[in-house]
Amino acid sequence: MTRLCLVLGLLGAILLSAPEVAAEGAEPESMTISTASPGGTYYPYGHELALLLAKYLGRTFTDQATQGPVQNVVLLEQRKAMLGMTTMGVALQAWNGTGWTKGVQYRSMRALFPMFDTLFHFAALRRSNLGSLGAFAGKRIGDGPKAGTGGTYFPEIFKAFDIPVVLRNGAWEDIVRQLATGELDGMAMAGGAPLPDVAALDEGDFLDFFPPSPEQIAVVRTRFPELTPSLIPSGAYPSLHEDYHTVGLYNFAIIHRDVPDDLAYRIVKTVFEHQQELVSAHPAAKETVPANIDRDTFLPLHPGAARYYREIGVAIPPVIAPAP
Repeated sequence: MTRLCLVLGLLGAILLSAPEVAAEGAEPESMTISTASPGGTYYPYGHELALLLAKYLGRTFTDQATQGPVQNVVLLEQRKAMLGMTTMGVALQAWNGTGWTKGVQYRSMRALFPMFDTLFHFAALRRSNLGSLGAFAGKRIGDGPKAGTGGTYFPEIFKAFDIPVVLRNGAWEDIVRQLATGELDGMAMAGGAPLPDVAALDEGDFLDFFPPSPEQIAVVRTRFPELTPSLIPSGAYPSLHEDYHTVGLYNFAIIHRDVPDDLAYRIVKTVFEHQQELVSAHPAAKETVPANIDRDTFLPLHPGAARYYREIGVAIPPVIAPAP
């Protein structure tokens, strides 16, 4: 690990060690946005989001690298970050106290705005000649940070596929490096396509992408009904020359329920009015549009966010509408 990474890690630990608090009803002067590891989609999206909100709201927003959705939900519950990002699958388990939560319910989060679809996809270096997803059996497969979406879902997905693999966790920049040097044989990825570091690798060291079969998709959707059919369009990665059919989970920005309504309203309004600035950071932000609020089927909206959707005439599904 480089000295810079060590310094950033120490700074991150300090930033995440103390709760973000403000007087009751008062707006915080600064907010931490919990994202994910460098090399994935949350990281550039969250960095641009912090810049965007600081620019137009006139207060400090700091993006913080984390292990991903699971850690982000926990940080929000602990008030160590008041704004974060999660997939709705991780959030559903958190809300109900199932899966990774080991029976603990996390109920401080509120939905803010839809981000993009997290797509589950699988790849290896073309020179490895694996040929199919089934050839991952017995191989060393990188699946991202342990507390991220991939680290949460892929162990069970490979069991459902009946493909025994050796999963390795780590930041995406490390996973990509280890694939390039032969320390890993393949990657199982969960993120908005394209993952920046994966796309950069594919520019010079071509990848093969292995879609799950229709039968595998059916099996995994039975095991995880929160997964929905998804598609990565041809050309999303340099070596992807056909549409890639898979499954996905929608991502949402979440905010602590105690954040004042007016601040939540202004955050959502700013995001949608300046969406193109997010798109400039990552093309997945093209999906950050108000109409996708219907991809939330259970998590209550923050009242400030609900005010914005009603104001622009977007229907809020009754199941997520905040109490009057």
